[in-house]
Amino acid sequence: MENQLGFVLKLLLLSAFVSVLIKYVAPSLSVSATATNALIIVLLPIAIVALALLWRFQAHKQS
Repeated sequence: MENQLGFVLKLLLLSAFVSVLIKYVAPSLSVSATATNALIIVLLPIAIVALALLWRFQAHKQS
């Protein structure tokens, strides 16, 4: 139970941090509206999740 509570708290803190970054830092960034930037924004989260799952799969496979 403690492990799940710790995970939820970490997720909550990470979410709050990302929210603050989006609210206060993102407006000061100048990102041009190009097709390449749109693809990066759409595909980057998918690639990050795929890498994280692959990493967990490799770790689980070794144990």
